[in-house]
Amino acid sequence: MLYHLLYSLTEHVSFFNLFKYITFRSAGATLTALIITLIFGPMFIRLLNRQGVKEKIREEGPKTHYAKEGTPTMGGIIILTAIILSTLLWADLTNRYVQLILFVTFWMGAIGFMDDYMKAIMKRPKGMIGRYKLAGQIVCGLVIGVTLFYFSPSGSFGPTTEIPFVKDYVLDFKWVVLFVPFVVLVITGSSNAVNLTDGLDGLATGLCGIVFVAFAGLAYVSGRNDFSGYLQITYLEGAGELTIYCTAAMGAALGFLWYNSHPAEVFMGDTGALALGGAIGTIAIMLKKELLLVIVGGVFVAEALSVILQVSSFKLRGKRIFKMAPLHHHFEQLGWHETKVVTRFWIIGAICALLTLATLKIR
Repeated sequence: MLYHLLYSLTEHVSFFNLFKYITFRSAGATLTALIITLIFGPMFIRLLNRQGVKEKIREEGPKTHYAKEGTPTMGGIIILTAIILSTLLWADLTNRYVQLILFVTFWMGAIGFMDDYMKAIMKRPKGMIGRYKLAGQIVCGLVIGVTLFYFSPSGSFGPTTEIPFVKDYVLDFKWVVLFVPFVVLVITGSSNAVNLTDGLDGLATGLCGIVFVAFAGLAYVSGRNDFSGYLQITYLEGAGELTIYCTAAMGAALGFLWYNSHPAEVFMGDTGALALGGAIGTIAIMLKKELLLVIVGGVFVAEALSVILQVSSFKLRGKRIFKMAPLHHHFEQLGWHETKVVTRFWIIGAICALLTLATLKIR
């Protein structure tokens, strides 16, 4: 919005030429999202407390988590509000990439909101029926996949994905029946992986912030012809605007972490986890970096795999691989304090992000 209102005034006030630059607007988006979450966070937490929107701890979870019973949840609302408002203020709203990522954020946030509402307000312990939640995620993936295939956000965008560590070769999904299912898989997988990780104070919030920092860098270089040409990655005209969304998400994550760090005053709930996970998957698709999700989201992948392996092993052999799944609970059961698990997973997440950026040169 500010881009459209102020950049057009450059002829009269040269200062407004700053709004041309993605770096300036990204910094503005970061600060805006951070300020929104920091200032309005306490008011929102008090509102959740008054409305009785509180977390119900699973009986099968770690006993140490019983003390968290009654902590306000659905804090993802303030995260998504900060991201969406900041993006609307600082990004080019005519940009198709921006429009699509805002759609995914709202859609996935709505699914998570309904799930949280059923659990916290309607007092249904399991929330939304799993297949309905999955159906909502699949529909989102279908919309994004079909839109990207038939209505490319830029002339340089196609149904391909880059292969890490390899140059001059891409995976080409020539037909819609191949591309769309791939998009659905990435978005639903990423969304659910983040949701599974959201089990300790600040864990998913901090990791999402780290991932968005990495994607901000990838979006910026992908959207510049000179940088993408030098790095020999796919040039995506207009994709640089995703940098603004990523930095807004980073700012919102930092602001929310102020209240979500141990001991958490509020949880993001499915409202935040599903939306942030869906956004991460969608950005990876739009930047042609789907395969890099395994690296940049290494912790999320490990968390999801731990659940898959645990369930499969128990069904097939009647034995568990981990003391408890997802993976972060396994380390808690080994005697690690919650803050130690979170801090070490953050460190691993930061290393994964650095490795992801390093792949730009290791080709």
